[in-house]
Amino acid sequence: MILLDRVTKVYKKDGKPALNRISLHIEPNEFVILVGTSGAGKSTLLKLLTREEKPTSGKIVVGGIDYDTLKDKHIPLLRRKIGTVFQDFKLLPQRTVFENVAFALEIAGMTNKEIRTTVPKVIELVGLTGKEDQFPHQLSGGERQRVAIARAVVRQPKILIADEPTGNLDPKHSWDIVKLLEKINRYGTTVLLTTHNAEIVNKLKRRVITIDHGKIVSDQAQGSYRQ
Repeated sequence: MILLDRVTKVYKKDGKPALNRISLHIEPNEFVILVGTSGAGKSTLLKLLTREEKPTSGKIVVGGIDYDTLKDKHIPLLRRKIGTVFQDFKLLPQRTVFENVAFALEIAGMTNKEIRTTVPKVIELVGLTGKEDQFPHQLSGGERQRVAIARAVVRQPKILIADEPTGNLDPKHSWDIVKLLEKINRYGTTVLLTTHNAEIVNKLKRRVITIDHGKIVSDQAQGSYRQ
């Protein structure tokens, strides 16, 4: 599903590598937690997976797509296979919950009929039925993140990247979001979660990959994390 073979990323000539010969394999339907201090290389890795950045060297294959031969015109197709959720939600403030989720389908060219059928199912999945007509400013932080997750999974991506999705949330809402990610994983989506929250990592007992100074220093099947 996700394969990196000796991937290096250097942003400046003669600069230190942000990633240094990283090799990594993530199976379909896995739930993997990526940890490391700020500047360790986590964000660079995610940007390589979504093709926001290109590796300096090494090979990347995601969902059967070899990035070496990936043409720019096919990048939107790749990104439909990868849903992304961020710490700061990135919702459209002038659009309702329904409209925020529907926006991802509008971009993909789905018909209004398909949108009317699909969006309510995803809103139900994330536990926001009854809030369809509310705007982001009317929602709690946890609810806003649920909208962001709904928008990320509405196109049924094979992979969901959750980049610090609990960073702006209190402990209760953080756990609600983590449980939702586990639910989405059970439906067959590969989940890649980055977090600084050691409690979440240690309670989940999932595979934990630790990055430090651009290198993978630990890869544990049921890992733990100390900040």
